[in-house]
Formats: sequence, C-alpha cells, structure tokens
Amino acid sequence: MSKIRITKQFSFETGHALYGYDGKCRNVHGHSYKLSVTVIGTPITDTSHVKLGMVIDFGDLKKIVKEDIEDVFDHATVFNKNTPHKELAKELADRGHNVILVDYQPTSENMVIDFAQKIKDRLPGNIQLHSLKLQETETSYAEWFASDNS
Repeated sequence: MSKIRITKQFSFETGHALYGYDGKCRNVHGHSYKLSVTVIGTPITDTSHVKLGMVIDFGDLKKIVKEDIEDVFDHATVFNKNTPHKELAKELADRGHNVILVDYQPTSENMVIDFAQKIKDRLPGNIQLHSLKLQETETSYAEWFASDNS
C-alpha cells in the first residue's frame, strides 16, 4: 500500500523576545505564526472502518495541534526561563497575561523543534510526523524534517 503525506495548516499569534540578541528582536514583539504539519502513513483499507481511505482524520490531527500548540501559544508571550526575562515574565503573569517560560531561546528554529516533539508524542503509532514548517513572517520560516532528525 502507498504511503501518503497529508498536511494541515494552523495559525496563531505569539509574542516573544530574544535575550542577548544583537538586533531588534531583543525587544518584546509578536508574530502571526503559520504552522504546517505534515504526517505520513498508509490510508485505512478496512471497508468497515468509518475512516476508510484516510491516513488520519484531519479533525484528529487538528485536535492534537490545537490542544498542545495552538491553544497554548496563541496570544501568549514566550520567554526563555533561564534569562532575566523571567522577571518581566513574572510581572506580566501577575498582571494576568498569558506567559510561557521555555528551556530554550524562543526562536522559530527552537520552537519548531519543541512543536515536533509535542506532536510526535501524541500521534497514533501507525502515523509518523514527516515535517513541520513554522512561518514567522511572510518571507521567513523554519522547517523540521523527520528524515533529518532520525
């Protein structure tokens, strides 16, 4: 049976700051992120299965990404918890803002690595994560491919 790749796209608004960076992105700012999630698997061939012909129901993939990424990161501000930004993060959180502290510099590159692990942990055993594309601006994005990370 043929392996098929399917892709679902998501979007969310997230703020961040890059501590120690030598450019404008050291300031708190935000992006309208676009995340493309591509998984690979074999379409279901069991004629009695309600999802006949599907690799995975797009709704099931949406649930995973929505719960672990979209709902968490949308309209949040992300800071590296190992930098002085943690003081700013505490101040914002105390004022009711949605703040996420991560173990990494919150670049698109590191975020896409984090997202890949979150998604892989939730996929059914017969479905593999093939790739992610995290678009930060209209012209800039980071990509993660399983084939580069095995």
